[in-house]
Amino acid sequence: MEIGDSLATGQCSLADPAVRYPLWPPLTTGCPRTSTDETAYPVEVDYAYDRVPHDLFDRAGATRATGTSTGLDRWSSLLPPLVAPGLGEGGTPLVEIGDGVFVKDESRNPTWSHKDRLNRCTVSAALGVGAEGIVVASSGNHGASAAAYAARAGLRCVLLASAGAPPAVDSFLHAYGAVVLPVPKEARWPLMREIVDRVGYHPVSNLTPTHTGHAFGPEGYKTIAYEIFTQLGVPEAVFLPTGYGELLFGVWKGFAELVRLGLAPRTPRMYGCEPAAGGPLHAALRQGRPAVRVSVGPTEAYAIDSSVGGYRAVVAVRESGGDALIVTDEQLTAARAELARAGLWAELSAAAGLAGLRRHGDVAGPVVCVSTSSGFKDSRVGTGASEAVDPSWEEVERRLRAAGVPV
Repeated sequence: MEIGDSLATGQCSLADPAVRYPLWPPLTTGCPRTSTDETAYPVEVDYAYDRVPHDLFDRAGATRATGTSTGLDRWSSLLPPLVAPGLGEGGTPLVEIGDGVFVKDESRNPTWSHKDRLNRCTVSAALGVGAEGIVVASSGNHGASAAAYAARAGLRCVLLASAGAPPAVDSFLHAYGAVVLPVPKEARWPLMREIVDRVGYHPVSNLTPTHTGHAFGPEGYKTIAYEIFTQLGVPEAVFLPTGYGELLFGVWKGFAELVRLGLAPRTPRMYGCEPAAGGPLHAALRQGRPAVRVSVGPTEAYAIDSSVGGYRAVVAVRESGGDALIVTDEQLTAARAELARAGLWAELSAAAGLAGLRRHGDVAGPVVCVSTSSGFKDSRVGTGASEAVDPSWEEVERRLRAAGVPV
């Protein structure tokens, strides 16, 4: 078996793994047999784990060193078929910022966010079913990434965005040739369903009342766990920005697979870090429910201000012994400033992992905080400007002293 061959065998329900489906077509509305009117249960991809090359992770390290494999391809045995061409996604650095705290900097991906890992897989699914295009509902990282991977694959991309998308994201979308349709937020998902039904484009956003998302998408996030394992081993805990919970689940599943393959002794505790303005995962865990909807108040963390949660995130927290943590905009701002002092410029939402760690308190042993995207994606980037300075020494000295520079 070549390392580049997918060992994916089918799809199974997270509610009942005995409920199974073929690998194709990928299910985009959850499990039709186990879902209820109240809760849509996701499906996940299963693999022939007994056929995984025994030296997959050794060879993955070697390919990084020699440059013979890039992007998610080095992990393709444990991913759905990567039909779509890649952009060199993955392989992001793990940066220690002190006291055993490491930051997995996902802003180094091709479109500056973790979503590139997901969209390599979802656009592959679109190609695999013969779709001529994709449709996505997003005003942020997901939309920008989906547009890029669709362009790379030669597919059309229709993007339903909210009015007032961050300027950097809007520029991304138009640069990749996406059809951008700004509509009221509540209209995005009904319109997406119509485009799926009437045009036949493949959906790469959620279509269900509680979140299931795309069956193939979270598989791409597993590669974050694989990389952390090869870079550090198994940390004590991983803190992640959490909206729908796909990232949280994907990283947990990657570590769970390492345990299943006998390569890791345990999974880290997984902490989903949500804005205090909403927090559907936090609510679901406190209420003992598989997924809930909540009202969302005002927050600058637009990328993770989800009103709806999903069962994937509950599974990741429950199985790992972790928790959901809610963080305020003030805590997010402080965490973003801490990352900046370490040389990492993060979107406000992307700082939620570090904000959650600081709120939780010290954790013994190495800890990883995933920073999901670049500060360029913030909604208020470019709204300020540095004040011009008279070039006389007197004025320069005054400004230096005001900034605390000894002169």
